[in-house]
Amino acid sequence: MPAHSMDTLFRSLAKGQLSPVYYLYGSEDVLKDEAVRAILERALDPAMREFNLDQRSAAQLDPEEVYTLCNTLPMMADRRVVVIREIEAWRRKTKARSEFLRYLERPSPETLVVLVQGSGEESEDKELARTCYTVRLEPLPAERAVKWVLHRAGVLGLNLDSAAADHLVRSVGSELAALSSELAKLASLPADEPLTPARIGELIGVRQGETQWDWRSAVLEDHPARAVTLLPAILAQPGMSGVKLVSLLGTTLIGLGIARSLYDRGLRGRALEEGIFKALIRNRPAGLLGYKDEAARWSRVLSRWPAGRVARALKACLVADQALKSTTISDERGVVTDLILRIGIRSAEAA
Repeated sequence: MPAHSMDTLFRSLAKGQLSPVYYLYGSEDVLKDEAVRAILERALDPAMREFNLDQRSAAQLDPEEVYTLCNTLPMMADRRVVVIREIEAWRRKTKARSEFLRYLERPSPETLVVLVQGSGEESEDKELARTCYTVRLEPLPAERAVKWVLHRAGVLGLNLDSAAADHLVRSVGSELAALSSELAKLASLPADEPLTPARIGELIGVRQGETQWDWRSAVLEDHPARAVTLLPAILAQPGMSGVKLVSLLGTTLIGLGIARSLYDRGLRGRALEEGIFKALIRNRPAGLLGYKDEAARWSRVLSRWPAGRVARALKACLVADQALKSTTISDERGVVTDLILRIGIRSAEAA
């Protein structure tokens, strides 16, 4: 059975459609927890949840326990729900896994099972995916992460506007666990304090105009002096490193190379942006901003980036990445500065 998205799952639950077995996998654990809560809210009466909900770890289950969990009748309710986490422990062909595969042949109509795979194992279990309602939960693109932040802020009672949410995502990234942690810190502030982008920047230590995305824009738009000037502030930010900056630039350059091939085939304007957007959707690269925003941004700078320059810049990124990961290099600021200047100098030579 093909994997569904979080949106598809929520739409089916809103219609009251429940499957006998759900299988949740992917790298975004926060979304898995939200999916489990949504299924529980639809499947169980809160008043009877204590009697009809079992949550266990797959590693701790023997075959008899698997059989009992899945076949026990509900108490004063239409169904029971069993949540089994860390099911990657079953990949080693355990007897408990074999028992559950037998259960899948004839699942109990009175039991709903939710299988949750940890983020340490991102690939799907094909045997389970074949017969379960499978949901793949991956990191949200930036624009969806902003909407998630706004929703979560509302739940926490935070006075956060969309511009502040956007700055938070640009500063922290789209990983929901990190965003949840920052929102929890913000929730400890006075309830009437407005959280503007400038205030968010003060609180998390990342001012507007000094994010990794601003640095990338300076490189792509041929402003090497600004890119070099931004480095000290950006590298001092929590969780930031030279490797992360070079990886971001490398991912962007690969996409830019694909975009340039479309440009060289004669696509311009809206047709070019749509072509880039479709390429992003097909490949779904992680670590970028919203795909529509990226498509528009790359379209604007393509005239500066002929195919040869993209290839040379990618090679320079590879050299910088290897240098940053070498135990003999300690000055990451110097390595990234050299990368910026190499790209800028080659641009000038090409001109």
